[in-house]
Amino acid sequence: MTITYDLAGQKRAYAKWAAFYDRFYLQLLADSQTKLAAAASACGPDILEVGVGTGLVLRYYPQTARVVGVDLSEPMLQKAIEKVSGQKLTQVRGLAAMDACRLGFPDRSFDAVGFPFVITLVPDPEGALDEAARVLRPGGEIVIASKLGADSGVQAQLEAAIAPLVKAIGWSSTFKYSRLQAWAAKRGDFTVSQPENCFPIGFFKLVRLKKAG
Repeated sequence: MTITYDLAGQKRAYAKWAAFYDRFYLQLLADSQTKLAAAASACGPDILEVGVGTGLVLRYYPQTARVVGVDLSEPMLQKAIEKVSGQKLTQVRGLAAMDACRLGFPDRSFDAVGFPFVITLVPDPEGALDEAARVLRPGGEIVIASKLGADSGVQAQLEAAIAPLVKAIGWSSTFKYSRLQAWAAKRGDFTVSQPENCFPIGFFKLVRLKKAG
């Protein structure tokens, strides 16, 4: 069976979001973004951010970092470019339009790969993780900030019921932590941290997937 992905539809949706994305998410995601940047930076200076969007996370990386950001949406990237220039973010070494499942970098190029609120939105999350693993150096980490759904119980049922509404504002309520565990277990070369709670009251989570050295 051939699986097709609506990348063109995603690009259209992100183009509409670009104009007001920062106003909607700036304060809401700040805690998660700060923690993602800190975790990625702790792995080493060479960092890839997948789904860089309008560049909200870029200011949190230290000046000693060497950050490359990629995103599917060129309108979003234009906002990120403006931030890099306006805020003099010299730690950002490049921004490019790129599909998360087809990264144009050599193997073992980065110490860390960050996914800020994007892993639940890409059409093929496991494919994106495989690409991140390919460009990640041994001992490096994939760092994910996201809304992760419950695996069972009343919360899981509620999240499944509201999934269409949540998806309309760019989130997923049904992507679960166990899916990351299953991906790592299938590969055999990654260990997965327990989710770390982020503002507000643990609604968002931070997860680190460490590649074997």
